[in-house]
Amino acid sequence: MELICPICGMKLERAEKAFVCPQRHSFDIARQGYVNLLTVQQKHSLNPGDTREQVLARRAFLEEGHYAPICQALIHTARELGITGPILDVGCGEGYYSTRLARELGAELTGLDISKEAVRCAAAKYKDARWLCATAAHIPVPDGSAQLVTSLFALTLPGEFARVLGDNGYYFQVLAAQDHLLGLKSIIYPELKFREKDTVPELEGFELVKTVPIRFGLAIEGDQIQNLFSMTPHVFRVSREGAQRLRETTQLADTASCVLNVYRKR
Repeated sequence: MELICPICGMKLERAEKAFVCPQRHSFDIARQGYVNLLTVQQKHSLNPGDTREQVLARRAFLEEGHYAPICQALIHTARELGITGPILDVGCGEGYYSTRLARELGAELTGLDISKEAVRCAAAKYKDARWLCATAAHIPVPDGSAQLVTSLFALTLPGEFARVLGDNGYYFQVLAAQDHLLGLKSIIYPELKFREKDTVPELEGFELVKTVPIRFGLAIEGDQIQNLFSMTPHVFRVSREGAQRLRETTQLADTASCVLNVYRKR
């Protein structure tokens, strides 16, 4: 998949240790192999996205296979639709899901995340893909570059996703369902509050092909409980008392519940 300059929009060419555009904007290739295409103007903080601690906790949890059913659903659905790539994973994190999907399909993979720590971690482990530190609001690839865009527990930006997809390209969206991790929530919050949640949103420029429910049990203990917690948005909302209750929890039986929405570009 070709790259474009995030400053001027011209094609980037690979030099020995950097990508350079005709306007001489240059972006170094890091030692781990990723490229930082996130400009200062695109940052909203000094170090946006997940921290190193969050990234490592996610990797420790996912590598144990606790969320393998999500991977299996992605692979089965992509095969069913005859998708062969290229794949663009937006909000790729440390690369667990999309790397396995791309390998099973024999597809070219480009992953991007606004967190430099996430793409550094992905690039250090998975050498058969291209990893970019970049913003999803301005994806640094040409129009029509991908056959499949994935965004798993991450942002959805329909206009930009449609731009980078080829004709009749697909978008895979994974969202947490209403009953996701109720066991965890019952520990960290004094009471559970249920709000209406649209888990199958209408997206401009796309038509919904199908929705695949994904639901499976979890039985985890020790450090993996904290690793799971660090992967959720609750880490930013929980009270001190709720966090303490979770630290005192040694075993957790819970249910993961999410949906895979499959959209086709109109």
